[in-house]
Formats: sequence, structure tokens, C-alpha cells
Amino acid sequence: MPLTWLYVPGDRPQVVEKALSAGADVVIVDLEDAVGAERKEYARSATAELLAERPSVPVHVRVAAEEDVLTLADLPGVSGFRLPKITHPHQVRRMADLAPGVPLYPLLENALGVEHAYPIALAHPSVRGIALGEADLCADLGVRGEAGLDWSRSRVVVAARAAGLAPPAQSVFRHISDLAGLAASCAHGRSLGFLGRAAIHPAQLPVIERAYLPPPSEVAAAREVLAASRTETGALALPDGRFVDAAVVEAARRTVSLSHRRG
Repeated sequence: MPLTWLYVPGDRPQVVEKALSAGADVVIVDLEDAVGAERKEYARSATAELLAERPSVPVHVRVAAEEDVLTLADLPGVSGFRLPKITHPHQVRRMADLAPGVPLYPLLENALGVEHAYPIALAHPSVRGIALGEADLCADLGVRGEAGLDWSRSRVVVAARAAGLAPPAQSVFRHISDLAGLAASCAHGRSLGFLGRAAIHPAQLPVIERAYLPPPSEVAAAREVLAASRTETGALALPDGRFVDAAVVEAARRTVSLSHRRG
């Protein structure tokens, strides 16, 4: 279950190579915002060369144009496409037609995208997850602080769950030297239902992982729930008064699964 995604600019192949061994669960090669217009063709060709073989970790590509999808879709090293600035399901279906079978991850970066979160999540079977692009969203909404994003964040969490997708990952934290701020922001995101986070620097990866791994007290409580569910059927109450039903059992399974990452 991935918790960390590391963005790297597609026009810097040496940086991409280093990112593959940085410890992220998924590396995202960015052909969009991180690459200037005059470098996009080079970034596309460099990425195609990299992905001609399967890398050591899954690689997603944040595409900037249909040409990126057409060039990269059939390469063995592509594990998914991140689709920026999606506002309507038909955009997703268009990309699915161009890249049959490739997992798609629409990014919602303005008010219209957030409003259409649920139909976008259901747009095509190739959609494996949705997420916010918070920098552009803040600009679109005129938001000045993280609290102003909470409604949009919850909207995306609910839409993903309703569509049967994995919980979304948080958007990037742009202050790479503020690791304490990153940890606090991740803790808040976890409380909202996010699972994991995208990063823009390798130093952020261990902070994100620690923030999203369940603490020992949660793991112990989850194991107690699972033990009780094996001996009882239907809803039940634990000795400490906690009510347990199927949804609680499923959440406990996810908690225990995540705990295995601690080794």
C-alpha cells in the first residue's frame, strides 16, 4: 500500500535516476508544471528512454499533453498517468482511449474539478485514484491557509470512497525545509481520511511515512478488533465498550496491513 510519491522534473534524467533509489513507493516524472515550454519535447523523449525498460520502482508520469500519452502509453516502465487540471469526466475518458489499460489518476486543481470529483472518479475503469492539486486550487479559490482547503479535501476523500477507490494521497507540501510543518500537515490530512502524500524532495519522504504509519496503540486496538471478529459474527461490542461492525473490521485490517511497513 503506497504512502509516498516523489515528484521529479522530466527534463532532468539524472535527477530522475537518483529519485528511483530515494525510497519513495512511487516516482512521478513531471512533464507539466516542472518543465518549461522550451524543454517539454526533450523531457518527453528523455522519459521515453527511461521507461523503455521497467524501473526498480513504479513510475507514474504527470502528462502535459496528449502527445505525452501517445508517446509513453505502450512503454513497459509506465505504471500510471497523472492527469492534471481535470474538470470533467470526458477528459478522463479521452485519455483512457489513448492509453488503454494504463492506470489513470486525475488531479483536481480548480473549483470545477472539485465539484465534479465523484463523476470524475467514476469516469472510466482505468481510474485508480483521484487527488487534489492544491497550489492551483488555492490560487483558484483565493485560499490563504490550509484551513481553507479542508472542505475540498473532504470532498475528494468522500468522492474516492464513494467510487470504490483507494483513499487519496495529500498534495505536496511546498516548504521543503519545514519538516515540522510537514509532519503537522500530514497529521491533519490523516485525520481527514487521506492516506500518504506526494513529495517534492527526498527529505520529505521519511516524515510522510512516519506521519501516516499507525502508532502502536492503534495497531494494538486493530488487532483486538480482528481477534474478536474471528470468534463472533455480525456486530459486537468489545469489553471496553467499543462497537464493532464490518466497516470497523475493514479499517482494522488496513491499520494492521500498514503496520507491517515498520518491519
